[in-house]
Amino acid sequence: MPLGDSFTISPEELKEIFARLQPYLPKYLKKIDARSYGLRFEFEPFTGREEEPSKPSTHNDPKLSYVREPENEAEHLLREKAGEVLFNLYDAAREEWKDAVYVADLKAAVKDAPALWRTYQHELKALGAAFDYLRTPEAATEWPSAISRLVDAQDRTKASAVAFDRRAEEIAEVHGKHLYADLGRDAALKAAGYPEAKDWNIAEADHYGRNHYSSWDTNLPLEEQTRRLIEQQDAHVAKVGRLSGAAASN
Repeated sequence: MPLGDSFTISPEELKEIFARLQPYLPKYLKKIDARSYGLRFEFEPFTGREEEPSKPSTHNDPKLSYVREPENEAEHLLREKAGEVLFNLYDAAREEWKDAVYVADLKAAVKDAPALWRTYQHELKALGAAFDYLRTPEAATEWPSAISRLVDAQDRTKASAVAFDRRAEEIAEVHGKHLYADLGRDAALKAAGYPEAKDWNIAEADHYGRNHYSSWDTNLPLEEQTRRLIEQQDAHVAKVGRLSGAAASN
């Protein structure tokens, strides 16, 4: 059985190695499987709030401390292999623990984000309906009232966007903190219990709180997306007003 790029380990050696490593195996280790490609470690699920897994020192252990190759070649090799097994075990545990920390941090950050997102979606839909109504013949008979309802819908949509952005910024900060995690962002949110979060608009953390966004900026916060949408609607309404006035004067 291969062990990393340097060693091959026999079943007899593996048995002896684990006998020597018993005092150093963590309590959260459930099982070790010897596979054709190497060892597979299975751990109890991490909460992400434990101490970071850290390989204990074996320097003072008479059965694991370093032995020079010229002194005892067989013992030197066995102890090197034991050290590699112990390193790989704690390295695998650390990677799983890191993912658990990411998920735990997301659970703490999400809070009421699902409700805030639903509110934004509801208000955005209402805004679209209010704007579309302006194109109907009925709107012409109550234009000031229809415009007033549009403005109210714009204000509610902007407020809901700002509320969601506050929560989204916290989530984005967690994503940034765990930038190099094995788990992707959607996968981490799903593991935290929010599979629907793949549809949420979460920008990069440094995109929040800006005073200016360029025209080529992508993945914008909802507040900026809403501002641009309202700007387009206002420009359309103003243009309709100008053209209608010009037509009436003629």
